[in-house]
Amino acid sequence: MTLHRRSPRAIAGALLPLRDGWAPETVLAEVQRVWLDAVGGAIAAEAAPVSERAGVLTIECESATWAHELDLMAPSLLDRVNERLRRGRITRLRCVSGRRSGSAF
Repeated sequence: MTLHRRSPRAIAGALLPLRDGWAPETVLAEVQRVWLDAVGGAIAAEAAPVSERAGVLTIECESATWAHELDLMAPSLLDRVNERLRRGRITRLRCVSGRRSGSAF
């Protein structure tokens, strides 16, 4: 009898379906959940939503250049994020440059 070992798989595939159940029911948590899908991989690698207050979403960017670019793209990004939200609405982006924590959304 020959045993066939499966190659290791990333645990992220098993945890992603559980992530939505663990996230708090806040607008920020929901934005973080949809961020990659809404903005795409290139932007998500350089910028992440870090806070939300009264409809204003703060995006922390890797550089001032990225913060400026996202300011210019804000109307389009707002539309793309808001169409994916089940509850709540983002009315404005506040893009800041700074050191990102490295969290994946």
